[in-house]
Amino acid sequence: MAHGIVRYQQTGDQHFVTFSCFGRKPLLGSPSARALFERSLETMRRRYGFLVIGYVVMPEHVHLLVTEPERGPLATAIQAIKISVARQSQQRPFWLHRYYDFNVFSERKRGEKLEYIHSNPVARGLVERPEDWLWSSYRHYCTGVAGTVEIESWWTARRRKGLPLGRI
Repeated sequence: MAHGIVRYQQTGDQHFVTFSCFGRKPLLGSPSARALFERSLETMRRRYGFLVIGYVVMPEHVHLLVTEPERGPLATAIQAIKISVARQSQQRPFWLHRYYDFNVFSERKRGEKLEYIHSNPVARGLVERPEDWLWSSYRHYCTGVAGTVEIESWWTARRRKGLPLGRI
C-alpha cells in the first residue's frame, strides 16, 4: 500500500471511489471507450458481488458509489475493473495505479456523493443537463430504465420483487 493512504474497508460501508486515466489523459473520451468501461464494470459487479449505487464515466476519470464486494476486497474488484478495461484497450499504460476511496456511512453523505457523481459532466461543461450524459446512473434514477450496469435503486428493488414500477 502506498504511504499516507489509509483505507477503511470491510466495514460494511458504501464507498465513493475515484480513479483516473494515466497522465489524466482523456482515454475514456470516446463513446466506445466509455461503453467498454461500462461492460467491464458490470462484468466485475457480477463476478465480485458488489452493488453499484451510482457511477459516471468521464473522459479522464471515473466515479463510483459501490458496496463492498461479497467475494474479495474492494481493492481487488477495482483492480479487476481496471485490468479488464486496459486489456481490451490499445492504450498502454491506461490507468494511474492508485485510486481514491471515501467511506460513505450516512444517507446524507450518500445523497451528496450521488449528486456530485451525476452533476460532474455538467460541471465540466460536457452537457447542459445530467440526463444528457449517457455514461452515468442518472438516467436510471430518473426513469428506471435498465442500462449496461445494474444500479441498486428503488426501481431495481421493485423489479426484483416483480412489483409494478409506477409510483404509488
